[in-house]
Amino acid sequence: MLQKTVDFINKKIKGELGDFVPEIGIVLGSGLGELADEFCSLAIPYTEIPGFEASTVSGHKGRLVFAQINGKNVVMMQGRFHFYEGHPMQKVVYPVKVMKKLGVKTLIVTNAAGGVNPSFNPSDLMVITDHINFMGTNPLIGENDDSMGERFPDLSSVYTPELVDLTKRTADKLGIDLQEGVYIAFTGPSYETPAEIRMAGTLGADAVGMSTVPEAIVAAWAKMNVIGISCICNSAAGVSAAPLSHSDVIHAAGIAKDRFKVLVKEVIKGL
Repeated sequence: MLQKTVDFINKKIKGELGDFVPEIGIVLGSGLGELADEFCSLAIPYTEIPGFEASTVSGHKGRLVFAQINGKNVVMMQGRFHFYEGHPMQKVVYPVKVMKKLGVKTLIVTNAAGGVNPSFNPSDLMVITDHINFMGTNPLIGENDDSMGERFPDLSSVYTPELVDLTKRTADKLGIDLQEGVYIAFTGPSYETPAEIRMAGTLGADAVGMSTVPEAIVAAWAKMNVIGISCICNSAAGVSAAPLSHSDVIHAAGIAKDRFKVLVKEVIKGL
């Protein structure tokens, strides 16, 4: 199926864009899909792609978008698949494997997250320096594809240190306040309890969400460079007394989207 998917996409690319080979992949999280709208040379709905699933979450258009950004060939997921939607973990990470087969060498994975660190504010951006997998499973469980990665991959530096530094330098140059920290992933779809957030803080997490970690693990396994950027869209349960809602997440992402787009475009220029 993986080869069937890649062949289908390559045929579409050749028919529309000629000898276009994407070198950078971007997974766009909730409310952050405008980057794909701004740069779009070819868009393929997920429903047309063999092996892909439909995206069911508000704020996710569900398209694979190909574009040139600052002279670099880019493929963007305008909406991702989540474990909480009922997709098997292998379906959640399937697009990352497809990107690798298409030629992508660097993955920029983004998300909307809750702030565990009390110094974070809604609409802050945070570069991910490390993660905690609290999803109770791992996307590499099962038969290993030795052609893509080794059975027991080293995750000492999932988020490529040189690219974390590049992101921080780029934000500083642009005058964008950029937090940095550790992202912890729960399965969702319920938001975490205050007790769970206290636990997350004790474990060393700065931000919490329901995605990103599976894609980052597979990208690191496949020897791709990884950059992770979170948009802090609310204070997690117990950090603030305010109730949590997805509409507030989309609203906060909307406030941050212009800074997010400028940062990502400049980071791409520096790759």
